[in-house]
Amino acid sequence: MVKCQRPQNVIVVLLDSLNRHMIGAYGGDEFETPNLDRFAERSVTFNRHYTGSLPCMPARHDILCGSLDFLWKPWGSIEVFEEPLTRQLRQQGVTTMLVSDHPHLFEVGGENYHTDFAAWEYVRGHEDDPWRTAPDPSWVGAPAVVADESWVSRHYDTSRTWFRDESDFPGARTMTEAARWLTEFANDDEPFMLFIDEFDPHEPFDVPEPWMSKYDPDWSDPKMIWPPYAAQAVESGVLTEREAAHIRANYGAKLSFIDHWFGKVLDAISSRQLWDSTAVIVCTDHGHYLGEHDIFGKPGVPVYEPLGHIPLMISWPGAAPSEVSALTTTVDIFATLCDVFDVSVEQRTHGVSLIPLIEGSAASVREYVLTGVWGRSVQLLTGDEKLVRSPRHGNRPLSMWSNRWSTMPIHAYPNIRLPRPDERAVLDCMPGSNVPVIRQPFEEGDAVPYWAQSASSSTGEDLVFNVVDDPFEQEDRSQSSSHERLSALLRDALAEVDAPSDQFTRLGL
Repeated sequence: MVKCQRPQNVIVVLLDSLNRHMIGAYGGDEFETPNLDRFAERSVTFNRHYTGSLPCMPARHDILCGSLDFLWKPWGSIEVFEEPLTRQLRQQGVTTMLVSDHPHLFEVGGENYHTDFAAWEYVRGHEDDPWRTAPDPSWVGAPAVVADESWVSRHYDTSRTWFRDESDFPGARTMTEAARWLTEFANDDEPFMLFIDEFDPHEPFDVPEPWMSKYDPDWSDPKMIWPPYAAQAVESGVLTEREAAHIRANYGAKLSFIDHWFGKVLDAISSRQLWDSTAVIVCTDHGHYLGEHDIFGKPGVPVYEPLGHIPLMISWPGAAPSEVSALTTTVDIFATLCDVFDVSVEQRTHGVSLIPLIEGSAASVREYVLTGVWGRSVQLLTGDEKLVRSPRHGNRPLSMWSNRWSTMPIHAYPNIRLPRPDERAVLDCMPGSNVPVIRQPFEEGDAVPYWAQSASSSTGEDLVFNVVDDPFEQEDRSQSSSHERLSALLRDALAEVDAPSDQFTRLGL
């Protein structure tokens, strides 16, 4: 057991869509990540860390509110029956600062996650952020990327013309602003939590030269910066093998680009001599398929290892660099933050503090992890096994629980909206709460929220993998005795979190 001290401050760096298997510290050798590797050299590295709720906003709900989201709703704001960690921190006198270029935090479905921070800096222009109404008339900035004719116009096509050099790209500006805050405003005498929510290396996979051609210098056609969301992408002809390799290389270019600018934050921490008083957590919401299993993006497929097995590295005052093989998940970051600052929230939460693992006083903190996307298959992970439990009955019955009837806007397809509640809706109560919540059922033939629309999530076929012996998940063991045992464990795990009754029905449990 190591001699550690509880940190006064915490810095959380969330890099969106960060692929664990592509980081040098985790054995990746395809792309360069020198600053993430530099950080790992002083950190506790978690080797069995997994997603909870996916994708972007559900994962942030896990971290900031501490309760799994995906069993109850697909995507949305902080509910009226719950509070974020940041509200309690402000009441305890902890300075909280958010620096982010993540557009979903400032649009319908994510708009109230930032409001309980003491202050926030929103760096404009990433992805579909509606930042500018017209291109830069000076044409000094980045030239327009020629879009695939099959694609649609994006806000980013306009925004990027205002990026005049490398330092103007959103990821660079976010890391620069975070480093500036640490240098100029972090107070030695007052505890703080700095939350850096960086959207890179999420698509668009667009960075300036020489980064853009770093891993594919021979490509001469217009750059492909928007990956498709598709299964059997090459097999079905969505991409050629050459295009698939190009998109993967462009992800690598963005990964190395944001790694470079992340180094500015590490330098600021060093210059302020904060390592001895500050825990620094580097994490992500999920990975991104880049050809593994011939999948690209985040389509309606099981949460395989490239998407769900994610990096977590924590630098902790007094803790020597080490590796932890205990099973952990996203809500555990929330529980750890609560433990550091000695706060609690009103709603029922599902995380476990990681401090015993960091200090070496425990070898494990949980027996299983539940992970998934609302309306799709539910995954259960144990020490070495994974069960993918697929919906039965055409993905019905299913219900959505929410008092903030909002979901992710699809800017490219503005007519795709969340179905409104109707006369079938009832009031129910979330576990641990007596606040009535709208519970809207969905039946066969109903329109459902965007993330549950994929037909490939409703096959009714279960999968079982041993992710230690078979990390590439090539051998389905669902015909073995493990299937029945893991299904029983999943049923118990869902009961333990008081999952909605229709989850048991839709999963055949």
